[in-house]
Amino acid sequence: MASVTLQVPAVLAPTVGGRRVFEVECDAGATVGAVLDAVSAQFPVFARRVRDETGRVRRFANVFVGRDNIRDLAGLDTPAPDGTRIMVIQSVAGG
Repeated sequence: MASVTLQVPAVLAPTVGGRRVFEVECDAGATVGAVLDAVSAQFPVFARRVRDETGRVRRFANVFVGRDNIRDLAGLDTPAPDGTRIMVIQSVAGG
């Protein structure tokens, strides 16, 4: 088993029980997609806010592993080994 830290913005905290940072237990060799799947199974509203109907990360959501956006890496297939820190950031639009 591996432990990955997930950090979410304040706007998403209510969708994960009010927490902003928490540990996610996953299989060794897990990917970012698998971590998000594990969180989504427990918190379906989180899933709908971060991923679209096809399972892809929504256009206005960004997922980082360390300092790197997964869009610049292997997307949801980006490895998330034990100790990885994943951060979800949602873009805010307005005028």
